[in-house]
Amino acid sequence: MRVLVGGGTGFVGRALTQLLRSRGHQVTPVSRHRGPDRLSWEELSQSGLPLCDAVVNLAGENVLNPFRRWSDAFCREVFNSRIETTKTLAKAIADSEQPPRAWVLVTGVGYYRPSPTAEYTEDSLGGDFDFFSRLVSSWEAAALIPGSPARGVVVRSGVVLGRDGGAISQMLWPFRLGLGGPLGSGLQPFPWIHVRDLAGIVCHALETESVRGVLNGVSPSSPATSNGTFARELAVALGRPALLPVPAWALRAVLGAERAALLLEGPRVLPKRTLESGYSFIFPHLDGALKDIVA
Repeated sequence: MRVLVGGGTGFVGRALTQLLRSRGHQVTPVSRHRGPDRLSWEELSQSGLPLCDAVVNLAGENVLNPFRRWSDAFCREVFNSRIETTKTLAKAIADSEQPPRAWVLVTGVGYYRPSPTAEYTEDSLGGDFDFFSRLVSSWEAAALIPGSPARGVVVRSGVVLGRDGGAISQMLWPFRLGLGGPLGSGLQPFPWIHVRDLAGIVCHALETESVRGVLNGVSPSSPATSNGTFARELAVALGRPALLPVPAWALRAVLGAERAALLLEGPRVLPKRTLESGYSFIFPHLDGALKDIVA
């Protein structure tokens, strides 16, 4: 299978590319800059979609970038890096004389309203209560191609854990120094997934003709995981204590209230349709995932 991957040089993109190539597929990343065996977004806009069997979009500015202040300009960058790349790919698919068979978009579980008790499956409503939920709704709407023969799949991802990037890369040093701990109360749900499983779900969606619609990209044990549980399990994996909670006010001061809410609140998400579709998780439990990451 020939697969075009928007954001293919990023953290999740590298894992997906490695997996697809190991399974005999050809991968062409799309990134900001052109290079050997890759396309730039500008080239894609000008020249249209190259001949391919499937398209994936993973592109998007890191929302939790600690070096970027939460401002109107950064909000626009977060929005445009997702919506405009998705529109570019959707238009290229729509205009293609030989459209791909599959079109997969990875968004986020920010679509679902945070709640300490409610549980969300792929059929649950959401998407219109704050900046991030409206972002996901607009993102997924940008991917729609009426009348297209391309099979559409949306993977709503939780917090992606992995060795070479993602959320955990910013947490490891404080925890290694014994300075880690839960965020805020630590009671908030922590919807997580190992990067190899997120790549696996996307690969599964590409290879399985019967898969279409929304899949939740979270671990099966994610609904039972709180932020405090995650902090304790990470500390155990590292052989360090997790005694220093990060106050909610400090997170809000550093990240801004809206962005801090992503860490201080969370939805309890179930991968119901993902499991029903036949995907088998490599890391269904947090302790195994963390041992793999910190090994």
